[in-house]
Amino acid sequence: MHQTRKGNPWYFGMRAHLGADRDSQRMHPVVVTAANVSDITKTAELLHGQEQHVHADAGYTGVEKREEIVALERKIDWQIARKRGQIKTMVEGAEKETLKAVEKAKASVRAFVEHPFHILKNLFRHRKVRDRGRAKNVHQLYTLFGLANVMIGARQATA
Repeated sequence: MHQTRKGNPWYFGMRAHLGADRDSQRMHPVVVTAANVSDITKTAELLHGQEQHVHADAGYTGVEKREEIVALERKIDWQIARKRGQIKTMVEGAEKETLKAVEKAKASVRAFVEHPFHILKNLFRHRKVRDRGRAKNVHQLYTLFGLANVMIGARQATA
């Protein structure tokens, strides 16, 4: 585990990177790293090989140019969110409104990845890591995300 800074406050801990299927809304890979590891460095580990479209937030900007992604030699449609600052600096008008609508559509697909975090933090009450060591916390996160997958599947079965 490690410390990192987001804005002004400092955080100590770990980060869970995960991929979710758009149709089933379930997670497939979960990669747990120290807090100071950026999202874009773990992209290749989050891909399972059958992707045609990948939706990601602005932390993945430029991912299609990374050497581990280029080495995959697969055609992937990357739907990466724009950074908020780029949209704010645009002049008001039809082009900005169109771009906002496109970004909202991208965000609605990316929202599926946030549901497992909601289950983990709010339903399972896992808000802070339990131990200072990485191994126990990683195993606990794998278990909790697996249970979140079961809950998501159970919700879909009853619907």
